[in-house]
Amino acid sequence: STDRNYMRHYCRLIIPLKMILDMNKKSIIITVSLLYSFICWGQGFKNPVLPGFHADPSVCRVGDDFYLVNSTFQYFPGVPVFHSKDLIHWEQIGACLTRPSQVNLENMDGNNGIYAPTIRYHDGVFYMVTTIFPSRKHFYVYTDNPAGEWSDPIMIDFVTGSCDPTLFFDEGKCYFLWKDGTIKICEIDVNTGKQLSEIKRLWSGMGGRYPEGPHLYKKDGYYYLLLAEGGTEHGHHVTLARSRYLEGPYTPCPSNPILSHFNNEMQNSPIQGLGHADFVQAPDGSWWVIFLGYRTHGYLQHVMGRETFLAPVQWEKGSWPVVNKNGTVQINMDCKTLPQVKLPKDPETDDFSQTKLAWCWSYLCNPVFENYSLTERKGYLRMKASEKTIDQVGTLTFIGRRQTEPRFQATTAIDVSSLKEGEEAGITAYAAHTNHYDVVVECRGGKKYVKAYIRIGQVRHVEKKISLNTDLIYLRIEGDYNYYYLSYSEDNHRFLPLGKMEYRYLSTETIGGFTGVHLGLFAQQAKGKPGGSVDVDWFRYSVVK
Repeated sequence: STDRNYMRHYCRLIIPLKMILDMNKKSIIITVSLLYSFICWGQGFKNPVLPGFHADPSVCRVGDDFYLVNSTFQYFPGVPVFHSKDLIHWEQIGACLTRPSQVNLENMDGNNGIYAPTIRYHDGVFYMVTTIFPSRKHFYVYTDNPAGEWSDPIMIDFVTGSCDPTLFFDEGKCYFLWKDGTIKICEIDVNTGKQLSEIKRLWSGMGGRYPEGPHLYKKDGYYYLLLAEGGTEHGHHVTLARSRYLEGPYTPCPSNPILSHFNNEMQNSPIQGLGHADFVQAPDGSWWVIFLGYRTHGYLQHVMGRETFLAPVQWEKGSWPVVNKNGTVQINMDCKTLPQVKLPKDPETDDFSQTKLAWCWSYLCNPVFENYSLTERKGYLRMKASEKTIDQVGTLTFIGRRQTEPRFQATTAIDVSSLKEGEEAGITAYAAHTNHYDVVVECRGGKKYVKAYIRIGQVRHVEKKISLNTDLIYLRIEGDYNYYYLSYSEDNHRFLPLGKMEYRYLSTETIGGFTGVHLGLFAQQAKGKPGGSVDVDWFRYSVVK
């Protein structure tokens, strides 16, 4: 574990007490400082570095700072922006797509929306390029402040189709790469997105299906082209080729795939589906690779989506890069790291006392902002019921945060006194509109009831509908390696079970799509009737050790 690594490195470096006592004050200060520096540089880390649904990572470095983005598909805001000092600890500082003028996610589901962004920095400007499905239109936005607002989109209008675009800056020129059966490239005007050169084909990989996620790097007189192949399932892996010339021909790495768990050695690893990688060089000259993978359990299925992993890379001058010595990774990584700098984590409890929602929350599709208020009742999030329901695709009143570990507990306190006849509100473990487990409060015949609602494909099941004696209700969803458990309480002390259901019916292997489970809140009305509301006092998400 990380703690054992810490102690081992500390014990190797600690100075005997007698030697310390013999030193003067200045020597002690210098020695302690050196000890701290050595310890920070060798304590290892734990994968994934961004747990939960953080797919298709891309990273860039500016000075001593690293910036990372992920796919968001139908969730809004689109494309979160994370910042780190060490590639291990990440803090979300913003998002690239925060305005309806930048992205239209109307009626998007988990197979559509924002795919595979790439972040790059050039000449004082950050660029994020991506594709929106189902139109398969490519576009990019830019900013000089990644924590602030990003521009409206610049569309790539000379090509439509496929996905996984990237930008590559070389010798004063900007190149646009994308996946379209093979990897294609052409020069563009970065200010307008207009095509400036003929489209060329670079490489189609090693024969794995869906060669995608291209990224270019220039090092030691070579152009290196990094790809993911095999599809984003168990067979996902990373391949590499290089050329002395940008347009090729490209020679495959003799050790391909350079990153893969699709082999005998790693078939029993909980980490599978490694791919969509991006290299980055640290200020000390070391190389690292950020990539996606997912953690399986039970039936070799995963519910948390594709996550962001990290590994060291040995990349000697003129040689091929080697990922983590043998092209595999572990949960507990025992390797020299950059000096570790811890950053604030997502809050475990949100009491909705701020003027805006924390970055950890996401909406489904483009939200109706008027349905959410943090000011109408101070210290509460007011959610006005929408006509769209959680069983439908589209813009409903919903906010969710990512499930990050198999074992968790999510609890909320909701005042349902303003719910109107036929309306419902509750907490959900949401994988898709056809697959979610909910604890729901409904208003029927002037009374309030709580129930467990299970949606699996075309199956809809209500479990234990119970009459309530209070308008302040506590709803809870818990998870482990086998089940989700649904319960409620009227006093926040004694929680009564409502039902449970296997986790696998929310897994990507069962339902498809590209996103992981969100633990969320929702409010929905009877169609055609005026909407009531609920007031959320707090929401707590905690990982169970």
